[in-house]
Amino acid sequence: MIYAADGNKLTLRRGTEFVVIEPWGRDSLRVRATRRAGLTGRDWALMEPVPELSAEIEITEIDATEPWYRDRPEYFRTAQIARIRNGSILCEADEEGWLTFKNARGEVLTQEYWRQRNRVDRYCSPLRLDGRELRPIQGTDDYTLAARFEAWDDERIFGMGQYQMTRLDKKGATLELAHRNAQASVPFFVSSRGYGFLWNNPAVGRCTFGTNLTEWTSASCKELDYWITAGDSPAAIEDRYASVTGRAPMMPEYGMGYWQCKLRYRDQEELLAVAREHRKRGYPMDVIVVDFFHWTLEGDYKFDPNCFPDPSAMVKELKELGIETAVSVWPTVDSRSENYRAMAERGLLVRNDRGLGHQNSWIGQTAYFDATNPETRQFVWEACKRNYYDRHGIRVFWLDEAEPEYPAYEFDLYRYHDGPALQVGNEYPARYAQGFWDGLRAAGETEVMSLVRCAWAGSQRYGALTWSGDISSTWKAFREQLQAGLSMGMAGIPWWTSDIGGFLGGMPGDEYFRELLVRWFEWACFCPVFRMHGERQPWYDYDAEHPEYVDNVRHLTSGAPNELWSFGEDVEKILAKYLFLRERLRPYIREVMAAAHATGAPVMRPMMFDFPEDVEAWKVEDAYLFGPDVLVAPVLEKGARERTVYLPAGTGWTDAFTGTHYSGGQRVAAPAPLDIIPLFVRDGRSIPIWN
Repeated sequence: MIYAADGNKLTLRRGTEFVVIEPWGRDSLRVRATRRAGLTGRDWALMEPVPELSAEIEITEIDATEPWYRDRPEYFRTAQIARIRNGSILCEADEEGWLTFKNARGEVLTQEYWRQRNRVDRYCSPLRLDGRELRPIQGTDDYTLAARFEAWDDERIFGMGQYQMTRLDKKGATLELAHRNAQASVPFFVSSRGYGFLWNNPAVGRCTFGTNLTEWTSASCKELDYWITAGDSPAAIEDRYASVTGRAPMMPEYGMGYWQCKLRYRDQEELLAVAREHRKRGYPMDVIVVDFFHWTLEGDYKFDPNCFPDPSAMVKELKELGIETAVSVWPTVDSRSENYRAMAERGLLVRNDRGLGHQNSWIGQTAYFDATNPETRQFVWEACKRNYYDRHGIRVFWLDEAEPEYPAYEFDLYRYHDGPALQVGNEYPARYAQGFWDGLRAAGETEVMSLVRCAWAGSQRYGALTWSGDISSTWKAFREQLQAGLSMGMAGIPWWTSDIGGFLGGMPGDEYFRELLVRWFEWACFCPVFRMHGERQPWYDYDAEHPEYVDNVRHLTSGAPNELWSFGEDVEKILAKYLFLRERLRPYIREVMAAAHATGAPVMRPMMFDFPEDVEAWKVEDAYLFGPDVLVAPVLEKGARERTVYLPAGTGWTDAFTGTHYSGGQRVAAPAPLDIIPLFVRDGRSIPIWN
């Protein structure tokens, strides 16, 4: 084992393994290891420049003679240990290269998990498990990777992105490090032990927060890379994380109100009729979405004139109504598209390592564009700029299929500009969002916001508003979205939304669905973005006005109506109530969004974020804070008209519905008639809820 100080870095050599530990932002360290000739130099999610920091590095020689040989001078040997400190985080490396991380008080945050038999003072074991394992893939310079850390019984884990599960605390969970429709792997978490951890590796893999160890694996990569920070509060940790991966911009004003969309408005007149009726009824709306298959062919990136004969007039009328137009973009390129040949010849499409060159066959043979290629991002943006932005003044884009959603998630099949999908696939949604961020900023837009159906670490810096994918219209899915939104916020993605009422299913005339929709709508009013969507049953049939084929190209029909008045008068009254409530909340929402931009604070967050000293607040998984001052307790069970709510200690809370004041640190019964979501306002704030 050889340690050395290389400027501001501590390096370690152990046989063919080379490890670099260096300061990377305030109170933070970056750890990389490889068995190749050198590091790749890729920063992945760590995109932000960091200041030059003066780390304290200390390398010491010690007596490493085995205890049973201490009385025999001929077996005397020395070894090195090392320490590197950056602000309040310290990494200690022992004589065999094992790493332990501590805070400024000397308390252990986490440490690598090693089980080797050559130790007698700590964890002597015949298991022969290393904390860092880079195992060569034969015939390549790639490795399978495992990084192991000790498990702590008292540890709680928050973040990691969006998974369809009910648990907020990820302790005990095994998570696939890969994207799927409704799954976004954002491998950053905040620990109750006072540290944050980023797995800075876009490779497909797995993470297990077990009771016996925490283990991260990658199926194929070139090096280990992670970032760790120490902080005395979750807020401090999120701030450190945002400073190195990027801060979300300030949310545009149109993002704070109500968004209307459905599967899909089939033509220009149908969409305008909805917008006109919405305004006629006096309802506020900030954005309306032109969903998929409004185009001629996938990959043409332009309106189909058969369905949208005058998009400029449509956008103009919507603007006069105070409504922003958002338009759907897919990463699929039809082999018949006007852009397919040029993109294929220039290598701008995702490649298959075997089989045919297409990846999808739904309504045409299509390939995905390669968002990891800067030339692809430029090509796609220029087409969208020409056909949407320049021609019609559209500046809000819905970047769908951003995982991307392969029909078969056979990750070893696909290859990108940046490398095989097994090694780099998880960066795809971040690069997808980057293409539109860069393009819109270059065009002079100062407020950029794109609705993106996936995210990876750092997506927030590109104005990505992530939503939770094609989830079902069920109470179970509803409960899972609460956890998903909170986990995305703790993973550093503050802009998040779900399809109100769920996407798959939901019959407007069904009483089961109507109650679910009401409860979901009430909750969505207190999500970062308030957005209606869903396919709704039954679907429309094709007719003379909307034939299945136009110019030999299949056109998609649409689901049932999905507007406020589509579910009966009683439901409409409740939904309208929350539209106006969201408008009253705008000043408060602006404050919360400004804080998210400045500090990385999640917009919706677990109670422990603002009350880290309250042990009970760390355990609450069915209620949360919308900003620092509004406690939201959604009704998550069919038929419930009351629910129990925990109020964090250290302040008082007022029930916004009843006006009853409570001291914190207790559970209370909150009334929840169908038109009321339990809400509590923190002492010291006056926020207009029901007035």
